[in-house]
Amino acid sequence: MMRAMADSPCTVLVVGSADTAWRDSAVGPFEVTSAVGLDTAVRYDAVVCGAATAQDLRNLVRRADLQQAAFDAALVVLTTASDPAAELTLLQMGVQDIVTQREPDAVARAIRHAIERKRLEQAARTAYATDLATGLPHQAQLLEHMTQLLALRERDPAPMVLIVLRVEGLASAAARLGGEAANILRRKVAVRLRGCLRASDVVAAIGPDTFGVLLGHIEALTHGERVAAKLVAALQQPFQVAGQSCAVAAAVGMALYPEHGKDAKSLLQRAGAQAATVAAIGREGFATHTERGPSTAANDN
Repeated sequence: MMRAMADSPCTVLVVGSADTAWRDSAVGPFEVTSAVGLDTAVRYDAVVCGAATAQDLRNLVRRADLQQAAFDAALVVLTTASDPAAELTLLQMGVQDIVTQREPDAVARAIRHAIERKRLEQAARTAYATDLATGLPHQAQLLEHMTQLLALRERDPAPMVLIVLRVEGLASAAARLGGEAANILRRKVAVRLRGCLRASDVVAAIGPDTFGVLLGHIEALTHGERVAAKLVAALQQPFQVAGQSCAVAAAVGMALYPEHGKDAKSLLQRAGAQAATVAAIGREGFATHTERGPSTAANDN
């Protein structure tokens, strides 16, 4: 159901030569911002792209940032031209609607409907892709997000790093303090990891004791090792749960794109396998490339 007009306005990013006569339609209200690029799409309810000609439609298909924008917001294309092949490709890339009508209320209604469809889509994605214990996306959502980014990398190559952390100490907390205490500790680990990262980085709960961290935008591959070290250092400080001090240790695996794979599953398998085979490291640091012998976890002292 669409929101009442008295609610806060829908935020719309307009890119290109799109007509904005619809902005004052009673179907809104709309709060419109113009821009050249699509990199801020995630901040808006909808993105409206103008495509005056068939060539403009084909140019949209070739935009490296279009698919991510369509994932982040309801993307609507306004056009007076026609190119069936380009239109089909745009819809397959996630565009919500391609509008050819010029009547402002009809355009406004199409944008508003696209926003509501996108909200339902995002709610459904959240429902199946959220780890209830931590509120983080789980493995399916991480793989979906990686797949989206990798599709962009095919057109605009750039390094990407996936870090997997296997955390030891949760089972000890459960045995000592109970299952709910272990859930609280897991949530606190998630919050601490999230606090070490940029807003654009993704943290996911990919197992009962395992977290994935995706660094989608890095300047150099060595940046991944620096972030991994920062994450491990953050986990070295004990957690307070039910009035008790709980310490954890972490084993780290890392997969680099494109060196270690070009699809989401192979990158996750590589990083996960490393995290599963290396010894969990507490104050000594972390291991990503070589298997170490048995070591004492921080919570075993």
